[in-house]
Amino acid sequence: MTSKYLISKENVPKHTVRHITHDSTPRSFDVETNKSYVWSHGILIALVGFCASLSIGLVMPVNPNTSEAQTRQVTNVKDTAAKVGTQQRIERLKAAMLTSWQQEAKAKGFSYAVPSRFQGAIIQKAKLTKGEKVIALTFDDGPWVESTAQVLDILKKNNIKATFFVVGQNLKTHPELGKRIVAEGHVIGNHTWHHWYHYFNPQAAAFEIDSTTDLIYQLTGAKTTLFRPPGGILHNGLFAYAKNRNYSIIMWSADSIDYSRPAVPRLIRNVMKDSKPGGIVLMHDGGGNRSRTVQALPQIISNLKKQGYRFVTIPELLEIQDQELQLVAVKKKQ
Repeated sequence: MTSKYLISKENVPKHTVRHITHDSTPRSFDVETNKSYVWSHGILIALVGFCASLSIGLVMPVNPNTSEAQTRQVTNVKDTAAKVGTQQRIERLKAAMLTSWQQEAKAKGFSYAVPSRFQGAIIQKAKLTKGEKVIALTFDDGPWVESTAQVLDILKKNNIKATFFVVGQNLKTHPELGKRIVAEGHVIGNHTWHHWYHYFNPQAAAFEIDSTTDLIYQLTGAKTTLFRPPGGILHNGLFAYAKNRNYSIIMWSADSIDYSRPAVPRLIRNVMKDSKPGGIVLMHDGGGNRSRTVQALPQIISNLKKQGYRFVTIPELLEIQDQELQLVAVKKKQ
C-alpha cells in the first residue's frame, strides 16, 4: 500500500474516524451515529430475507404425499424384485428335482407293471365281474403344443391320472411335455414314431416301435410295454411286431371321435354313451386342433364323477382285473 493511504493516530480526534477515499478527500462521521445506522440497516435486511423465504414457501407449497409416494414406489419395486427372485428359485428347484427324479428312474429301470396275462394281448376294456366303477382316460398323438399342457392342467386340477400314447417324432419335438407327463404321475405308452397307417415290414415296424420306446426311456426314465396302433389297425405289421415283443395292445371301449372335431356337446355325449365300468376312453391331446377336446374334458370328468366313477391308469385297470381273476381262481380251487 502506498504512503498516501497511511493515517497517523495522533492526527485523529477522539470519537472521530476519518474515512479515506481513493480521491484522498477526508470525510468524518460520528461512531455512535454509525452504530445506529448499521443496526437499523441489519434489521431491514433480516426482514427482507424473512419475507422472501415466506413468499417462496407460499408459491411452492410442500406436497406431503410426494415422499410417501416415492417410498411406496421404492417398496413396490423391492417387493416385485423379491417375488421374481423367489419364483426363479422355485423354478430352478423344480427343474433340479425333475432331473434328479429322471436320473433315479433310469438307474432303477422304472417301468409300468402289467400282469403277465396281459402281455401280448389285445385289451379293449377290463372285464370286471364286480362291476367296480373304474374307468381309464387315454389321450393319443401328443405331445402337442398348447393342448397337451391344457389337458395336463385339467387332470391336475381334478387329481386324475391318465394314460398318454405318444408319437415318437412329437415327443422329440416337445420333450418337456413328455417329461411333464411322467413327472406328474401319468402313464406313457407307445403310439409309433410317425403315426402312419400303411403296411410295415418287420424292419420298418421295429423302427416305428423301438425308436419311440427308446426315446421315452431316454427322456423320462420310464420303460413302457403299452402299445396302441395308429387308427386301431391290427393288420399292417405293427401289431404283429408289438405282440411278439410282449407289448400289451391297448384299444378302447368308448370313442370320443374328437378327431373329427364334433361340437363340444356331441363330443361329451360320444364319451358318456359308451362309458362302462372297466372302460377305456379314447381322446386326443395331439395330431391337430384339440381345443374342443380341452373344452369338453372338464364336463366329461364331472359327469363321470357324478355317476360314481374312479379314474385309473391302464396298468392300474389291468391290475384290478388281474386281482379279480386271481380271486376267482382261488374260489374254484376251494
